[in-house]
Amino acid sequence: MKQVWKKRAVVATVLIFVCAAVYLNWRYAGGVEDTSKVLGQSTLVSGQEEQATEKTAAEQTADENDYFATARLSRKQARDNAISMLKEAEVDENATEDVLNEASESLQVLAAYTVAEAQIESLVTAKGYADCVAFMGEDSISVVVSDADGLDTTDVARIKDIVVNETDYTPQQIKIMEATA
Repeated sequence: MKQVWKKRAVVATVLIFVCAAVYLNWRYAGGVEDTSKVLGQSTLVSGQEEQATEKTAAEQTADENDYFATARLSRKQARDNAISMLKEAEVDENATEDVLNEASESLQVLAAYTVAEAQIESLVTAKGYADCVAFMGEDSISVVVSDADGLDTTDVARIKDIVVNETDYTPQQIKIMEATA
């Protein structure tokens, strides 16, 4: 019985570290800029650089929404790491049935988070907002939104309504933030 609690503690600790990593990565990724790569610029095999004269509309949008792309990538990498660790726990020969069940449930929760976040992001952008990224946790959800006109109380209420309809969170568990340029 002692071993079961020990394995549960390990799984719980891994999940806490993964959630903390996702949050910290999301929190601090907005201020980090990678200046080593420029859209529209390529390096030829001979080492010469070729600069594109005009950026397409998609490239300009990508520049403006770099925060959202970085946040989504960070979230995906953290989830992939967590899933990898949970799958390792599932195939462990010494794992008890309780540990296997807990790992399976955790995988299902992560999969549900991924689907719900994507759905929320799609619905928010469908309402006319420039971009959106959602971060679901056990007790709360944070939604970061980009809107050219800025968010007002009506916008916040509209976004909270989407989140409440798509999840089991209460309005008090929902944090809406505006992305700043």
